[in-house]
Amino acid sequence: MSEMKLQVKSIAMVNVGGLPHDSTSFVGRRRQISEAKRLLSASRLLTFTGPGGVGKTRLAVRFADAKRRTFRDGVRFVGLEELRDPKLLANTVADKLGLRDQSSRSATDTVIDHLRGCHLLLVLDNCEHLIDDCAVFVGALIRGCPHLRVLATSRQSLGVYGETTLIVPPLQVPDPEKRYSLEALSQFDSVRMFTDRAVTAFPEFEVTDRNRTVLARLCSSLDGIPLAIELAAVLLRVLSLEQIDERLSARYRLLSNGPRDAPSRQRTLRALIDWSYDLCSAREQTVWACASVFDGSFDLAAVEQVAAGETVAAEEVPEVIDSLLDKSILLRQDYSGTVRYRMLETLREYGQERLIEAGEYIPTRCRHRDWYVGLVESFGREWIGPGQEAWIDRLRREHPNLRVALDFCLTQPGEAAAALSMVTRIDDYWTIRGYFAEARHWLDQALAAEPEPTRERCTALRVDGYYALLQGDIDAGMSLLAEATELTEQRDYQVEGAWATLSKGLASLFSGDLENAALLFESALSRFRADRERRGELFALFIFGLVLSVKGEVNRALALLDECLTLTSQRGELFWRSYTLWALCWAEMLNDQLERADTAGKEALRSHRRMDNKLGMALVMDTLAWVAERQGRHARSATLFGTAATVWNEIGVSPPSSSPCGLAQDEHITLARAALGDDGFEAAFQQGRHLAGAKAMDYALETKPKAPSRSKATESPLTRRERQVAELIAEGMSDKDIAATLVISPRTAETHVQHILVKLEFASRAQVAAWATAQQSRPPTADR
Repeated sequence: MSEMKLQVKSIAMVNVGGLPHDSTSFVGRRRQISEAKRLLSASRLLTFTGPGGVGKTRLAVRFADAKRRTFRDGVRFVGLEELRDPKLLANTVADKLGLRDQSSRSATDTVIDHLRGCHLLLVLDNCEHLIDDCAVFVGALIRGCPHLRVLATSRQSLGVYGETTLIVPPLQVPDPEKRYSLEALSQFDSVRMFTDRAVTAFPEFEVTDRNRTVLARLCSSLDGIPLAIELAAVLLRVLSLEQIDERLSARYRLLSNGPRDAPSRQRTLRALIDWSYDLCSAREQTVWACASVFDGSFDLAAVEQVAAGETVAAEEVPEVIDSLLDKSILLRQDYSGTVRYRMLETLREYGQERLIEAGEYIPTRCRHRDWYVGLVESFGREWIGPGQEAWIDRLRREHPNLRVALDFCLTQPGEAAAALSMVTRIDDYWTIRGYFAEARHWLDQALAAEPEPTRERCTALRVDGYYALLQGDIDAGMSLLAEATELTEQRDYQVEGAWATLSKGLASLFSGDLENAALLFESALSRFRADRERRGELFALFIFGLVLSVKGEVNRALALLDECLTLTSQRGELFWRSYTLWALCWAEMLNDQLERADTAGKEALRSHRRMDNKLGMALVMDTLAWVAERQGRHARSATLFGTAATVWNEIGVSPPSSSPCGLAQDEHITLARAALGDDGFEAAFQQGRHLAGAKAMDYALETKPKAPSRSKATESPLTRRERQVAELIAEGMSDKDIAATLVISPRTAETHVQHILVKLEFASRAQVAAWATAQQSRPPTADR
């Protein structure tokens, strides 16, 4: 059975343009789509409900894609299957919307403010495990965003006032007691899906007079559940249709001791997964169960550590992973040359059940936690170096697993210290991603659970205070920093003392006390150098240089900033280099070297963009606006203020009005407005507000936009063989003629035609013929 491949592809989708893209053909559901359109036109919240595996996600994606043009601001899809902590629900939605709220306000308020004027369809997928929090969140969105429509999928309704539900039923199945013609049998959606997936798994499969009765009985036995159909269809690689039907029936008899009140369709799906599990070897079962502790995707190195043990040696794990891929228990995903794996939620939950039954759940979670502790330790060692972009990308992919590891630390006695260490070691990651609220969420919990006056607690207090300052929560920030300072003095934590001093300097800077800020930054820099704390040294050099330039000590400031740029160049460092270039832009501007300032600012912007650092990009755009104003380019200045305002709005913060940034901002806006007049300034400002993404960057950098590549929408969705069949249909050939021309069976030709109709969403051969004729005038696409 090792070559058997359980290709559960219907849920495997790639995210394209805000919606996942189906990797297999969509079958049926026309009535549900039509009904959903009617219901959503009359209600602002529509929930698709139904059992697991029934196809709620696929239907939601299909429906949302069909409605995309109805909504001025488009469609946004947020999958919640990886989210375990309900307190992070709003943060997750905000992140999917591209919002980086670094203020102290709630993420829910951030999302509402962003969507208040939007005509948009928001799809929330897999709400059942967060049902109460989803209800509260969606209710707030509906009340606060008058033009928003929400489509949710869940195994139960949300229970929100005004909610309309649409039960997603299983696909229509034939009556096993009746005898159908081949044409009549093909009208059942369950049969069409089984046939489609069967041909994918076993191209020689055909529906014939000989097997049509068995096929009807099998589809009926599977209750029309898409996931169950896909699990069964792929078994044709190793079993005949009759064998599948026979063994499935035997499996039902074994389920007689199961919960009698469970719906038969759920017991059917359980039977198929049980069967898939039994067909795995002991090693495969072990790795399946161990891999279930991962959330989202994971790589080979991670699963090697987590799954290795008495049953499976570490060096055997790659071979077992390959086998589980072959059986589609795992799905492969490629990320920029890196291979990762993931598991469907239904199979993951099943694996965890097996792990708990074996008494291995906690030990496996420990190994999972240990792997991610090691990962963040590696981040800390390697961060100040040439691999920063790769590290940010890696931690972004591992974010769901970091959450799982942190949750484990905070729910197991005696593990909170590990959570403190994990959160603080990746503080630059939280900053770049704009996850201040989430970082404080973990820190607050860990600090409450770990009161011992350790070095880890000292670091956590300082980092928590730093994030509070950046969010504008000055009182909380100063309180945390005071506690951190007291602890460093009691325990003589030299490096932590330097960090606390630097953080207090930031508080002085934000309040406009430049003299005290400069003294504190100079002290921190001296202490960092004495302790050879390289990361702290770079931070202190940059921020001290910035303050000196604002104080008017430009030459001294330029010397510090040049030193910082030299150190970052030597180490291949990008993060602190980006901020130093921003400070250099400001210093050169104050030194009336406007061309140098403009060059430094643009280089800083490019560097921040490489790391998707929205805070850094907003700061630089504003500073480039100041430079443009001093150059007499008043319209450009006002437009840049508009582009920066959009980014500030996305992250939910702006420089404090009493800070040097805030004061310089007010000064240059006043000058630009005076030069352009109120109407001229507002027109240019609004032009900038409406620039987004690449267009905003092109404007700020004064670069020409790249020529658009050929739209994928024009590429053929058909395989090479299907295109050949379509071309023969255009020539007027029947299925029999096509079969003779291509030397295939008539049944295979008929199957190809059905696939073409489904993929192109056509209802007749005439439509296919017209499409094929039009395609012949277009450049050919690569065969797939």
